[in-house]
Amino acid sequence: MLRFSDVRTGYSNIEILKGVSFDIEKGSFAGIIGPNGSGKTTLLRSATKTIPLFKGGIFLEGKNLADIPLREFAAVAAVVPQDTAFMFPFRVMDVVLMGRIPYISRFGFESRADINIALEALELADAVHLKDRFIDELSGGERQRVIIAKALAQKPRILFLDEPTTHLDISHQVQIFELLRKMNKDSGLTIVAILHDLNLASDYCDKLILMDKGAIKRKGSPAEVIDYKTIEEVYGAVVIVKDNPLTSRPHVFLVKKD
Repeated sequence: MLRFSDVRTGYSNIEILKGVSFDIEKGSFAGIIGPNGSGKTTLLRSATKTIPLFKGGIFLEGKNLADIPLREFAAVAAVVPQDTAFMFPFRVMDVVLMGRIPYISRFGFESRADINIALEALELADAVHLKDRFIDELSGGERQRVIIAKALAQKPRILFLDEPTTHLDISHQVQIFELLRKMNKDSGLTIVAILHDLNLASDYCDKLILMDKGAIKRKGSPAEVIDYKTIEEVYGAVVIVKDNPLTSRPHVFLVKKD
């Protein structure tokens, strides 16, 4: 579904990603993890046509990303950023309908089918009760659920998320991840998410890519990536790693230093 081939990129000629290569298979749920400054956000920006590459290539469904027009890209991929700013106080329903833009002609209007898809996306994100509110009236958590609904309204085949639960309480964190896993399993949606919470990443992702200093430190299943030696080396913290008895996947516990 997605292939990085020796990708080198960054900002103002300063290289952040240093020869990154990996594959994301169709239908997988992949988590990008690593400490602050490891290159996670730069990786996501390069995968979503936000920044150009210095070297290498990114391929989406076999096509070079550089050759895919933005409108065509938006019909395949949706992006949920960590924070989204709006210049005008749009109503929530109008924000979610923006996800239908790739399917509407330049001077056309949304159809009843588009409206129904937007309502379905709001319901999936537990935000349908917000549809008549203005986006600038919402809390951070409510806004994030609306942005997730907007992405779902695009009906993407691959969904990129940058810390999708940053502003959400524990209940809605689990709800969003359960929703993402359901869509991943039921409809084959490929998901690539940047995550700071290693335990959420371990419980929900089937593949993890651990970044460190602009390169891939380790990649594979949660059991292959999350071990105490690797986490201590990359994060510089003393930890204990034990399997979650409910999921049989590794969980990380920080050891407090006296």
